[in-house]
Amino acid sequence: MLSEQELKKLIRSVPDFPKKGIMFRDITTLIKDKQGLSSTLEQLLAKLGDKKIDKVVGIESRGFIFGALLAEKLGVGFVPVRKPGKLPAEKITESYSLEYGQDSIEIHSDSIEPRDKVLIHDDLLATGGTMEAACKLIEKLKGEIVQVSFIVELTFLNGREKLNKYDVSSLISYADEN
Repeated sequence: MLSEQELKKLIRSVPDFPKKGIMFRDITTLIKDKQGLSSTLEQLLAKLGDKKIDKVVGIESRGFIFGALLAEKLGVGFVPVRKPGKLPAEKITESYSLEYGQDSIEIHSDSIEPRDKVLIHDDLLATGGTMEAACKLIEKLKGEIVQVSFIVELTFLNGREKLNKYDVSSLISYADEN
């Protein structure tokens, strides 16, 4: 299994994306690496431990990659949380603030059953707005959030504070934009 430092070396840092002053942490270089992909999946599963999961929810779009892999490994269903206008059936919506603006996400109304035990995955935790909105969607559908997981956490943005009532797991942390 690769260490945090070895995984970090596989992540590309792109300055001034999506806007000036933001250092974008790009996991596409991690997932194209066979060992990086495999090790990341193993570590995400290990952090979950023996928790019972009924569904894995992945947040658009990079959360779909490991969310679907986690669901397959756990032998459970995968549920996508999408940006507005992407889901064709009845849905619910939640708005939130980003590090660099406003947005909203949606989930199909019939995707989570009451008392489903849910793992929610996204690639990166910044301010916590996206994940907090996803948690609200799951709770509106009466699902039980067992864990929220990330590959990367930008600890200097304090996103974990918005998620303090959940079990938050991340593999790689950055203490600043550099």
